Amino acid sequence: LGHTRDDQSESVLLGLARGSGARSLSAMALRNGKYVRPLLAITREETLGACVEAQLDPWDDPHNADKAFTRVRVRTDVIPNLEKNLGPGISAALARTASLLRDDADALDQLAETEFALHDPLSLDISRLEKLPKAIRTRVLRLAIYAAGAPSGSLSADHITPIEALITEWSGQGASDLPGGVRVSRISGRLSLSR
Repeated sequence: LGHTRDDQSESVLLGLARGSGARSLSAMALRNGKYVRPLLAITREETLGACVEAQLDPWDDPHNADKAFTRVRVRTDVIPNLEKNLGPGISAALARTASLLRDDADALDQLAETEFALHDPLSLDISRLEKLPKAIRTRVLRLAIYAAGAPSGSLSADHITPIEALITEWSGQGASDLPGGVRVSRISGRLSLSR
């Protein structure tokens, strides 16, 4: 894919504007399954310069100039304004932040997967979950909910917060219904997932 460092920095700003977590702020991966983004380390300007030098006529998506799209406004207005007011190098710094956050998110995901493997996927021990750092616990919850049948990518913080409350702020509240028909409830010291 032809995404550049500029696309990466735009993704970080868009994630910040949404209040996203580390995984979303880590933006685009260099490799994601069969997809590879070999241009993530270079700027859009450098990519266009290489095309000119190689006498290639690059295709420019007409949507890239349409300010009806938030990403285009970030590209044409927000980043130049940040560069003007904070100094040059903002785009590179944002891309570097994405890389650092990707490393952190990967480590947290790995720790959560190891922890999740120790649980019955449909009946998690609340006393064990309570002891986990929140960053690991919420990832374990996501893994459990997806394993129970929620569609991939369907969970947001709005879905996880009430599940987290079943563990850390228990006051007798009822079950939570989630995407894919997954229901999570607290029963006898366990977090029960059903569909």
